[in-house]
Amino acid sequence: MSKKRDYTFSYGPWNFSEGQDPYGPPTRPVQTFDWKLDQLKGLGYDAMMFHDDDAVPELDGKSHKQIRKEAKALHRRLKDAGIAAEIVAPRLWFSPNTIDGAYTSNDPKHRKYAVERSLQCIDIANELDCGLIVLWLAREGTYVRESKSGRRSVELIVEAIDKMLGHDKKIRIAIEPKPNEPMDVAYIPTIGHALAVAQLCSDPKRVGALIETAHCILAGLDPSDEIDFACTFGKLWSLHLNDQNGLKFDQDKPFGSVNLRSAFDQVRTLERNKYGSRGECVAFDVHPFRTTKIEHWAKHLENSRRTFLHLVEKARSFDEKAAQALVKDRNYADLDQMVLEHLLGK
Repeated sequence: MSKKRDYTFSYGPWNFSEGQDPYGPPTRPVQTFDWKLDQLKGLGYDAMMFHDDDAVPELDGKSHKQIRKEAKALHRRLKDAGIAAEIVAPRLWFSPNTIDGAYTSNDPKHRKYAVERSLQCIDIANELDCGLIVLWLAREGTYVRESKSGRRSVELIVEAIDKMLGHDKKIRIAIEPKPNEPMDVAYIPTIGHALAVAQLCSDPKRVGALIETAHCILAGLDPSDEIDFACTFGKLWSLHLNDQNGLKFDQDKPFGSVNLRSAFDQVRTLERNKYGSRGECVAFDVHPFRTTKIEHWAKHLENSRRTFLHLVEKARSFDEKAAQALVKDRNYADLDQMVLEHLLGK
């Protein structure tokens, strides 16, 4: 494993949440986008992730000309600050037009809205000099199975992606799968599903994946295996690292805070696959705990990055030769203990 390769880190403005949950109001005041942007360099981050309406607020009420003008202005600000835009994602789950899904809505007018907004998202990304669009297919599922056809829904998703690929001949699209929440059961729940959909698209080489740790856990899968799987196809184009306490709601806990060994395995897998060597970012989709005070608001991002870098050192100092000797001897008990003691600093 290379000891010289550095990682590039990214976060999104939504990672500074105000503490609201389904059972209680916010516990911290709303901060401006400028404040969130100003935190980035001081925390050791290099890039920012955007939803389309993070880049251009309230874009549904603006003309295409105004949207591009505001995106250009944001690009100048980012460039002056030395910050790159890593990804742009259409926020297709807030609008009244997407109550029944976006690309898979039963209403053709709403499907048209979702596609048009996605094309507009590509235009925003181009103004930000960003070549990667992320699709979190949040409401592409249904609460009642009989209300939609699963096959037709997959076809509609492919149709939408094909229109995006046709709108811009260079843009790449990364599907971010999640098995549930907000929908009861999603149509594209795992990386395997995402990469299968990619093969149905008009230009499969430009359709890949974004993996999130918590989403893998919610699907009952091992995140490091999902990373390896996507890398086998050369399709891991972005990454959301966090942690998750079991099969519950999406908790977005700081990376490594629940299962340090799993976090180590994820980093070791990234190292083995030379993730980042082609410009990919390590992003942390983490939220501050609801109890967090204002003065500690950025600790979850600072701590996730620190944990990741510690685990990079652990991965690079792991005695792979000794480990492979144990594997050859089928001595998995000592291999198990070797990993534990390495993490314990023994």
